[in-house]
Amino acid sequence: MIQPEILSVSELTKRIKNRLEQPEFSAITVEGEISNFKHHTSGHMYFTLKDEYSRIKAVMFRSRNWKMDFQPQNGATVVVIGSLGVYEPNGEYQIYVEQMFPKGVGVLHIRFEELKQKLAAEGLFDAARKKPLPFLPRKIGIITSPTGAAVRDCISVIRRRFPVMDLLIIPAIVQGEDGPPSVVAALKKAEDLDLDLVILARGGGSIEELWTFNDESVARAIADCPLPVISGVGHETDFTIADFVADRRAPTPSAAAEMAVPDYYQLCDLVNQYEYRLRSAVVRLAAQKRQTLAYLTERRVFLRPKDRVNQEQQRIDELLSKLSTLTTHQVTLTKQYLQTLSAKLESLSPLAVLARGYAVCQKTNAQIITDPDQVTKGEQIIVRVQTGQLWCEVEKGEKYQNG
Repeated sequence: MIQPEILSVSELTKRIKNRLEQPEFSAITVEGEISNFKHHTSGHMYFTLKDEYSRIKAVMFRSRNWKMDFQPQNGATVVVIGSLGVYEPNGEYQIYVEQMFPKGVGVLHIRFEELKQKLAAEGLFDAARKKPLPFLPRKIGIITSPTGAAVRDCISVIRRRFPVMDLLIIPAIVQGEDGPPSVVAALKKAEDLDLDLVILARGGGSIEELWTFNDESVARAIADCPLPVISGVGHETDFTIADFVADRRAPTPSAAAEMAVPDYYQLCDLVNQYEYRLRSAVVRLAAQKRQTLAYLTERRVFLRPKDRVNQEQQRIDELLSKLSTLTTHQVTLTKQYLQTLSAKLESLSPLAVLARGYAVCQKTNAQIITDPDQVTKGEQIIVRVQTGQLWCEVEKGEKYQNG
């Protein structure tokens, strides 16, 4: 029989928590009436959302509620955007609220916040994925309406800051239902036009007029674009999803143009400064080298170089003379030493002993005879003298009495 798995309360709660905290419940929008509202001294808000059939607890932390432009209260009907989770100590599931709006706020605003939260969770707003802007782009593409004020502002600012910049206008519809596919197509086209930078530009307007730049397809096209993208949409107070996804956000189209190029005349001034510094450094270095050369040429070795050669030649002759003297002396000492050794060897030579009248007796097998007992009467022996040898026969052997 299979034994049932026995879970502790905390283990069961963890399993429920893992099931609830799935992508399906990571970005939900809920409408309900607030009850049991409490604004804690920590700044966090705790309340219950209910309708006529059910209720659910909710919490909105201080980091999320401090920008709210209205004060929630019991009995108010609100729309919240957040994620579902479990508070483990009490084993209760609740909504972790990211955004809250009073009922009646436009649907577009809610859709904006939902998409913003979704793309943020995917990492599309992360600073790590944003591309740096080129310091001096060769060619800039401007995606905008060719007849709007934004394109004129961008061209005017860029021509003022960098008159020789190569610009390319990529026409796009920036408002209405045809706006998102048109902007997406323009971004894809920009990839094939040998550009270094892209500016998305549109003047200010209502949230409906700017909605093209809050479209998910446009946001993903910006994120996928291999070129750096500057978003210059609306006025300074207008924020779009494109602003968050783009590599840089400019408050206006004119500001985007300012951001895209450096000031040509400031660059020229900077180049002139560097040129002056370089020329000054070269002049100083040349003067130092001339001074060093003058110092060297005034030294005796450079004034009369032949004197140094003659001195060294004379030194070589002196060294050769010393070497010759030492060699001769060493040869003389060696000869004397060899003569001494030769005299010692001569005095020890057997031939020298024979020359003084001595002889050496040997048996016929060349054995030296040193004792009379080594031979017998009638035995043939050889007597060696200085100039030859004698063949003799032993008549008699006799030892010395002291031997």
